[in-house]
Amino acid sequence: MRIRRALISVTDKTGIVDFAKALEKFGVEIISTGGTAKILKENGVKVKLIEEHTGFPEMMDGRVKTLHPKVHGGILARRDDSRHMEEAKAHGISPIDMVVVNLYQFRKTVEAGAPFEEIIENIDIGGPALIRSSAKNYRDVVVVTDPADYEMILKQLNGRKDVDLKTRELLSLKAFSMTADYDGDIESFLSRKFASEEVLRLKFTGGRPLRYGENWHQKAKIFAGKGSSLASAKQLQGKDMSYNNYLDAQSAVDAAGDLMDGTGAAIIKHTNPCGYAIGENAKEALENAWKGDPISAFGGVVAVTKPVDKDAAEFLKDKFVEIIIAPEFDADAIKILGAKKNLRLIGLGDFSQSGKNYRFLKGALLEQESDIGYAGKSEFKTVTKSGFPDVKKDLALFTCLACKHTKSNAVVIAREYRHGLYHVIGMGAGQPNRVTSLKIALEKAKENLKNMKLDGSEISKCVLASDSFFPFPDSIEEAAKNGIRFIVQPGGSVKDKEVIEACDRAGIAMVFTGRRMFKH
Repeated sequence: MRIRRALISVTDKTGIVDFAKALEKFGVEIISTGGTAKILKENGVKVKLIEEHTGFPEMMDGRVKTLHPKVHGGILARRDDSRHMEEAKAHGISPIDMVVVNLYQFRKTVEAGAPFEEIIENIDIGGPALIRSSAKNYRDVVVVTDPADYEMILKQLNGRKDVDLKTRELLSLKAFSMTADYDGDIESFLSRKFASEEVLRLKFTGGRPLRYGENWHQKAKIFAGKGSSLASAKQLQGKDMSYNNYLDAQSAVDAAGDLMDGTGAAIIKHTNPCGYAIGENAKEALENAWKGDPISAFGGVVAVTKPVDKDAAEFLKDKFVEIIIAPEFDADAIKILGAKKNLRLIGLGDFSQSGKNYRFLKGALLEQESDIGYAGKSEFKTVTKSGFPDVKKDLALFTCLACKHTKSNAVVIAREYRHGLYHVIGMGAGQPNRVTSLKIALEKAKENLKNMKLDGSEISKCVLASDSFFPFPDSIEEAAKNGIRFIVQPGGSVKDKEVIEACDRAGIAMVFTGRRMFKH
């Protein structure tokens, strides 16, 4: 069915002049409104004003202009229904075959902090009505809501003077999605304004099946939200991802994301960073992350904040890992790692942490701010007789970051392996009491120092971090017995005094940060 008549009324005028000129060349009559008509006329497009088409003027400051039977009748009339077409003819209603509309910028107006009356005036009425009418009658009307679709539509018109049914269906779906999001924004704003109630509408699309869920017998899907995410990241090679793969991958991205200022690497096993390091290049960061726990790193998920090059790939090629995530992989790296066909390589350009975190409960949703970065050195408060050396504070910050990404109760031990470069050598995670996590971290640290052919006394140069306060002095006594001399923790226990006294007896330097790092 040839496109003979189009109604154009857009707020976002990107590309609209060129699109209208192209429609004109295809013999399409252009009907338009207000500011859109003005800009089209100024650029030489022949336009029929909406009031000429309806015989009725725009009124009430533009609140009423397209809400008219000659508009909606021309859109909604079914071309294959003789009664519809006879009624249209009897009332002088001409078919409208294309509707090009986008909406008043309601969300942007709210976000800009505009006065309430201005926000109300940016609730579009005619636009959604036009979109819904044309989307409903998609078999006979092409609805266009996104300037990004202009080029695709013109290519189809150039070949056949029409738009195929599949494209019409997808444009209809896109249109209904736009009005749904728009109404959701209005509801959320008015709920806060009129009812003092927060309404949260989350939208995820795609619903792509995964290999399996948390266990083999469970089915699973992943849905993508807005913006850059693992759901939309480019997988360069390897098997399809499973539910657990995505959980570990997100943990790896989150942990590595805190090291974006340099070259950082995180190796994740069961969502915990068993390897965590910074280096001068990707290979060095990966190598020292791996040294943190080579046994646990087996079968892990790796994220590195810089592109994977030939040297980094050479280091990883003989290691068994499930996934490698990086901003990109150079050609040499892809060639080297491509020999491992099942290894998943994922290119993710954005490691940044921002926005909100959500967790679903049965019949409920938890929301919280993302826990970005960590307290600065200026927030450190030395609470022991032994001063906490300035030269240990950057290492302490790094250890806190590692601890932040480790499941509670968490205790992490890290060392400076070269000036200004750090890695984790011991981690105790997810234990129901802190002293057990500490014992695990100490045991692992001593084992890794031995594997690195370092003297056990090296542990006295390390920093131990706890994700929350020590409830009793027993953890301090255990740490001291194993050679720990530097501790960083939030503080805040009713037994802080006893804990500090235990440090003083052992000659341990300890700082409080005032910032807890729970990860449940």
